[in-house]
Amino acid sequence: MIRTRLAADRGHADLGWLKTSYTFSFNTYHDPAHMGFRVLRVINEDVVLPGQGFGAHGHRDMEIITYVMQGELEHRDSLGNGGIVRAGELQRMTAGTGIRHSEFNPSPSEPLHLYQIWLLPDRQGHAPSYEQRAIELGDGASSLRLIASPDGRDGSLTIHQDAKVLLGTLEPGQSQVYSLEPARHAWIQVVRGSVRMGSQVLRTSDGAAVSGEPSLRLEADEPAQVMLFDLP
Repeated sequence: MIRTRLAADRGHADLGWLKTSYTFSFNTYHDPAHMGFRVLRVINEDVVLPGQGFGAHGHRDMEIITYVMQGELEHRDSLGNGGIVRAGELQRMTAGTGIRHSEFNPSPSEPLHLYQIWLLPDRQGHAPSYEQRAIELGDGASSLRLIASPDGRDGSLTIHQDAKVLLGTLEPGQSQVYSLEPARHAWIQVVRGSVRMGSQVLRTSDGAAVSGEPSLRLEADEPAQVMLFDLP
């Protein structure tokens, strides 16, 4: 079964300095029909104006992945980590027993465009921790690269959950088949471009929940980037 979540149907907020879209209920946006999918709790797509951002605030018991698509993100946290996450880079925070951080767009002229993703951890009370990675998505061939996993294999971020997150590119006419183990589920998020999945067409910022399918076949109609969540 495939259930789509079109970009236009998401929750939206415009704070002037921040334009954000909520795939699932978050902050002041509440939709009982979209509270998350399996252990995937949050997919927020944010555009932050130059010189603006989120002041210091706290999180607990969540695995938080941020993917910067455009611009730069300046990160500071209560563990002493600090620096710049650039376009094409990822960060992971295990909030665990508690972490405070701030996120700003340090550019005087360029907007910051990012996805922030929250996954429920396998248990409460992990020690807070932080990682940052640059990623290479290949040479133009159809590919899905592992970017987060429970064991951090293949250079991926390490998350405290039995889930895998993959990111990949497809050129027009190329396809990618991904097999799902029994009782596993998937969420597809189109970062940009357009892909076909069976009879469904997913375009930029569209998503889809997948259950009861042994495999997924994604085919690009135009240059595309997709994020795939393999979930328990």
